[in-house]
Amino acid sequence: MTDIAPADAELLRLETALTTIAANLVDLDDNPARKDLDKTKLSGQTAAKWADATDALTQLWDGYRMLTELTTSARQKRDQRRLSDTDRAAFAHQVLGRSITLSTTIVPLAQRGLLGTSQVHSTCSPAELLSAMEAAFTIAVTVATEAGDAWQKLLPAAADAAASIDTVRALTRQAGGATATIDAADRRLGAFTAQLATDPLGVNGADLDAVRALISRADAERTSAAELREALTQRLADARALATQLTEAQHAADAAAQAAADRFREQDILSVRGADLRPDLAAIDALAAAGHWPLISPKLADWARRARERLAALQTAAAHNAGLLGTRNELRGRLDAYQAKALRRGLGEDAELTPLATAARERLYTAPCDLDAARVAVNAYQDALTATIAREGR
Repeated sequence: MTDIAPADAELLRLETALTTIAANLVDLDDNPARKDLDKTKLSGQTAAKWADATDALTQLWDGYRMLTELTTSARQKRDQRRLSDTDRAAFAHQVLGRSITLSTTIVPLAQRGLLGTSQVHSTCSPAELLSAMEAAFTIAVTVATEAGDAWQKLLPAAADAAASIDTVRALTRQAGGATATIDAADRRLGAFTAQLATDPLGVNGADLDAVRALISRADAERTSAAELREALTQRLADARALATQLTEAQHAADAAAQAAADRFREQDILSVRGADLRPDLAAIDALAAAGHWPLISPKLADWARRARERLAALQTAAAHNAGLLGTRNELRGRLDAYQAKALRRGLGEDAELTPLATAARERLYTAPCDLDAARVAVNAYQDALTATIAREGR
C-alpha cells in the first residue's frame, strides 16, 4: 500500500504557504511604488528591470492559481472516506510528483518522428513551482522597493533644490546680478528630475550633489557677506521664536497627555517622539557667533523644516488628547440626559433598559475608558430607549 504520509505533510505545507502567498501578493499589489511603476512610462534600467519584474508577477499569479487549484483538488481527494491504493498513488503523485503542467508546445510536423507526439509538455512538482514563485517574488519586490526608495529619497531632495533655485534666481534678479550659474543648475536639475521620473534606478545621486554645488556657488556669487549676515540674522531670530513656540507646544502636549493618562487606554493617547531640537539650534547659533555664515543657511533651513513638522505634530497630539476628555464628557452628558428621559417616561427600572444603562455607565466611569466601546454602549441604550418609547407609546 502506498505510504501517503509524506504527501499529507507536503499538502499541509503547500496550503499554509498559499495563505502567506495570498497576503504577500495583495500587499505587493497595494504597494504605492508598484502602482507608480505600472502607471509610469518608464525608461532605461528601470524599464528593463520592471519588464522582468512584471513577467515575474505574471508567473507569480499564474503559479498561485495553479497551486490553489492543485491543493483544492488534492484536499478533496484526500478527504474521501476510503482511498484505494490507486487513489493513494494518484494523490501522492499529485502532491509530490511533477503533476503541474506549466506550458504546452506544438511540435512542427517536419520535426516529428513517426512515433513522436504533436505536443511537448513542460511540467514541474508543486515544490518546484513554489520555489520558482519565491524567486519571482524576490525579483518583483526588489525592483519595486528600490524604485520606491529612490523616489522617496530623491524627489523631495529635488523639490528642495528646485525651490532653492527659484529663491536664488529671484534674489539675483532683484540685485541685478548675472543668472548664468543658477540657470546651469536649473538645466542640470531638469535633466535629473526628468530621468528620476521615468528611471529611478538609473539616476546618479551625484548629479543632484552637483546641482546643489551650483546653487551654492550662484548664491555665493549673488550675495555679499553683509547681505548674507543680515538675512541669516533675521532667520535666526525667526528660528528662536519658533523654538519658543515649540517649548510652549511641548508643555501643552505634555499637559494634555498627562490629563488623559490613566483615564484612557494607552493606545488612544497620542505622543510625539523625537529628539529635542534646541541643541541643534544652539549649534547654529555657535556658527553665527564664530562668523561661519555660509555654513548656516542649509542647516537653518533643515532645522526650521523639522521644527515646523514637530510643532504641527505636538499641536495635533495636544488637540487629540484634550479631545478625549471632551468626548468622554459629552457621552456622559448624553447618558445622563437619556436616563432622565427614561425616568420621566416611567422607564427608570425597565428590565431591558437598566442593564444597558449600567453597562454604558461602567464603560464611561471605569478607567482606562475605552471611548469606542463607551460610544457603542451609549448608542445601544439610546436606541433601546427610543424603541421602547415608540413601542409602548409613552
